[in-house]
Amino acid sequence: MSTNQKRDLVSPCYKKMSVLKQCELIGLQRSNYYFKPKGESVLNQMLMKAIDAKFLECPFYGIERMTTYLNMDLGYRVDCKRVRRLYRLMCLQTIYPKKNLSKANLQAYKYPYLLRNIDIIRPNQVWAADITYIPMFRGFMYMFAIIDVFSRKIMGWSISNTMSVNWCKEVVETAIDKHGKPEIFNTDQGSQFTSPVFINMLKNNEIKISMDGKGRALDNIFIERFWRTIKYEYIYLNPANGGIDLLKGVRTYLEFYNNERRHESIGKVSPEEYYRTNLMVS
Repeated sequence: MSTNQKRDLVSPCYKKMSVLKQCELIGLQRSNYYFKPKGESVLNQMLMKAIDAKFLECPFYGIERMTTYLNMDLGYRVDCKRVRRLYRLMCLQTIYPKKNLSKANLQAYKYPYLLRNIDIIRPNQVWAADITYIPMFRGFMYMFAIIDVFSRKIMGWSISNTMSVNWCKEVVETAIDKHGKPEIFNTDQGSQFTSPVFINMLKNNEIKISMDGKGRALDNIFIERFWRTIKYEYIYLNPANGGIDLLKGVRTYLEFYNNERRHESIGKVSPEEYYRTNLMVS
């Protein structure tokens, strides 16, 4: 049975068995279940790549400024409506406060930001997580990653063509099984992270929940820096030709990032070395 045939057997709506268990039952790697790239028109894919690169440099660029940049600097002819749709598709939020910021979303409780003015002095004290858009040679996918803020080590990650809450939940559970649980888990206010499914998973593990202020991407600065690093050092330089190609390349890069890449901010050692050394003494 081909991978595509196996993928068609998996039903995310089947409540009695998780996607992970269904994949194990039929011999399908869970990552392969998510690996059909999302498609957009050629123009939209070009726009998204340009938006992604500029947004890494200027996270304060809102819809109107980005539209002006695309038209005036790059020579496109697009309107704000299209750029707004692409921002939503790419999960981009500018860092400035927005109108009606005080209006609460009655569907989900937003947890306070716990990292302000605290000293992060040990591994597994704070993990931060986020989802980002990943451009490919054709189409695009999403990447979810968890970083240990103290050591900058990537504790867990996955690639998918959807941004489902169950996908994020499974990655976090796998990271906890492998590394133990953090004291605090920080995310933005995305629907995946305010979902009862995700919140209850953290609560059941007795993990404190922290969320960025809406429109404040810099509250999660460490994962934002990681996105910038992986995109400039690998993604943009090596456009993936399909999901499996992307998976293999990202896995190789993350082996380098965690085990070899030296960080100035942690004494010019690798995240893995800094994590293990301090884990033994904490």
